[in-house]
Amino acid sequence: MERFINTIRNKYLIAGVAFVVWMCFFDRYDFATQYNFQSEKSKLEEEKAYYTKEISTIETAIKDVQYNPNEIQRIAREKYKMKKDKEDIYIVTEVEATTKN
Repeated sequence: MERFINTIRNKYLIAGVAFVVWMCFFDRYDFATQYNFQSEKSKLEEEKAYYTKEISTIETAIKDVQYNPNEIQRIAREKYKMKKDKEDIYIVTEVEATTKN
């Protein structure tokens, strides 16, 4: 029992424990801060992957539009509702059904 008390009273042990507690919970880079940094980093990496994929998709679409006249015609018909002479266009839209109480 006396040996345990002497061990607890050891100034180096007390200083070491205090240092570890300080570094783990009260320091600028404690566990909670590190966890938040890692979660933010993973979110940013996911966003980077998404935007990289979107950039490659858009670059492919740009190349298609530059060199493929059929692609230009498709975009003009779908987005801008353009048509050829003597051609009819029918636009079909969905209407949501209303419910009565």
